[in-house]
Amino acid sequence: MARARGGVAPQDRRVNVSGVVRPPGDKSISHRALLVSALAGGRGTSEFTGLLAGEDVKSTARVLRQLGVEISTLRDGATVAVRAKRLTSPASRLHCGNSGTTARLLLGVLAGQRFQARLTGDASLRRRPMRRVTEPLRAMGAEIREERGDSLPLSIRGGRLHPVSYTTPVASAQVKSALLLAALTGNVAVTIREPYRSRDHTERLFVHLGLDLRERQSVISFQPSAQRVPPFHLAVPGDASSAAFLVAAAALAERGELLVENVGVNP
Repeated sequence: MARARGGVAPQDRRVNVSGVVRPPGDKSISHRALLVSALAGGRGTSEFTGLLAGEDVKSTARVLRQLGVEISTLRDGATVAVRAKRLTSPASRLHCGNSGTTARLLLGVLAGQRFQARLTGDASLRRRPMRRVTEPLRAMGAEIREERGDSLPLSIRGGRLHPVSYTTPVASAQVKSALLLAALTGNVAVTIREPYRSRDHTERLFVHLGLDLRERQSVISFQPSAQRVPPFHLAVPGDASSAAFLVAAAALAERGELLVENVGVNP
């Protein structure tokens, strides 16, 4: 066989790549399913299939358990049950692991709670910026104390929030979601403007649950009501990017036919 320069054999495209692939659950949707179900009104249990059982999502489950939420074990292929209770002050710091989504969205949840909590993370997460979320939450009325500047660890004391209209400097699904969760837990209205559209998983979930969220021309308006978040069931769609290498292999193969099932196509 002829060899390419440098001793690497050229790839043989005369290969058959075919089959059916079901990627693991979408990480962003998995985080949001846990966080929103933790705020359900206390009657019944939320259940999820397809929830990603990776370390970042496990970090979200862990900190919610510290706040009093009952969550069954996260395992691949398992149905995960979440029974919400009134969130309570944690006995120790909330360690978010390496998950920026956990930290930033959790800040939104905590902004409307009338107790203090301290958040931290691993060495990598402690180097990542948090002010993109903490500044608008402060504008809503949350008390946030930084210990090392624009990063974890930090302490937050929620409480009585007030309505806010906020324009994000850049489109950010995490900032937007943190503000929506703060508005939900603090029972205040929020209007969010983005320079362009970011992922809308949180908005879709709010609408699915019957919450009063409206969107028009990149302006999102949320008005809480007396209606509580109901417990819900959700089949978490797969993350198409997890199948990217197999899709590429099928595209490059001489005979490639690959079916990727149950993937999310949210913007």
